[in-house]
Amino acid sequence: MPRIALALPLDMEDRILPHLVRHGYDVVTRCDSANELSSQLAAASADVALVASIPRYLTGRLIDEADAAGVRVVALAATADAHRHAASLHLREVIEAEADWERIEAVLNGTPLLAKQHTSGPPPGQVIAVWGPAGAPGRTTLAINIAAEIAAAGFTVALADVDTYSGSVAPALDLLDEAPGFAAACRLAATDSLDSHQLERIGQRYSSARGSFWVLTGIGRSSRWPELSADRVVGALRECRSWVDYTVVDTGFSLEHDEEISTDLFAPRRNAATIAALREADQVIAVGSADPVGLSRFLRAHVDLIETLATDRVIAVMNKIRAGAIGLNPGGQVRQSLERFGGITSPVLIPLDQGALDSCVLSGKTLMDASIRSPVRAAISAMVVQRILPVAKHKGRRRNLFRPPAR
Repeated sequence: MPRIALALPLDMEDRILPHLVRHGYDVVTRCDSANELSSQLAAASADVALVASIPRYLTGRLIDEADAAGVRVVALAATADAHRHAASLHLREVIEAEADWERIEAVLNGTPLLAKQHTSGPPPGQVIAVWGPAGAPGRTTLAINIAAEIAAAGFTVALADVDTYSGSVAPALDLLDEAPGFAAACRLAATDSLDSHQLERIGQRYSSARGSFWVLTGIGRSSRWPELSADRVVGALRECRSWVDYTVVDTGFSLEHDEEISTDLFAPRRNAATIAALREADQVIAVGSADPVGLSRFLRAHVDLIETLATDRVIAVMNKIRAGAIGLNPGGQVRQSLERFGGITSPVLIPLDQGALDSCVLSGKTLMDASIRSPVRAAISAMVVQRILPVAKHKGRRRNLFRPPAR
């Protein structure tokens, strides 16, 4: 059996130490901090250092001393901050602090720590891509508020900015974008080192009392688009499936297969990130602007979209519905135009409420936080409930509304 060195808080030590003694493990030292354990590690002849994943008990110096002495370091993490602390030190053997003894013992004896078990666990998360043609139809605004509505429904959500032309999720939510989160996820995916802990480390959190969600910010400079290659984007999104329930992706506009006009077939493609995200998505929200120019752009680009992926995954959304740009009965005219010229039926219509949208831009918040009673927010909420989220199955008898409940 391996010899164990401990550096744990009293509550963790009181839970773990009786198991170690009962199963015959040799506890060679018990320390009160990472510095104390670092100074004793070489002389203690330990095989494994079991520590708490907080700065007091886990430091870079301890990991360096353990590497020099040939000692494995296994950390117990009780919170998301604890997981991020271990990830910042590039420590991979991290166990949940509430794990049972069999799980801890298996890791102490060298069993590989699997990140996820998919055999009997919940199904993988869904990927929702938001796409639209050129001309600012409202892709980013729609993606942000879809993520907010899903989070308010009680699901875990990540919003990823995959736009290689103009990443704008971070400034829209008043978040820092010096270190693009999704580009970092793509780099880690390329080296097969991306996992949920790394995603939490590089992601930012949009906090709201009604529904918080993770944000993987986009590239701040468009010249960095080669970092978002197709295989990296797919790898990052697939890892997001095991991280959260829903990943909402804000994509670029162009669907041009630019490799057809290039002589170098192995060069990176600027539009590959958008195309890869759309093909990886379970559902695609195709958004267009409800005015004569926007409708024309949407119908022409919609042909390219259908050539890229199957139509049964596409939900058509017409944004900025107003009579001033369409005429009387703008909703009816938009539906008629889409069905006549594009064969598109049952589109989602979102009205224009410029005041509410301006308040979102000014405050860096979602519609749910800035203008919850806006008709724009109501239309997006209805779309999320009816088209994206699973249908809730209500069980039990239906109460007669005209009969008072029995005492």
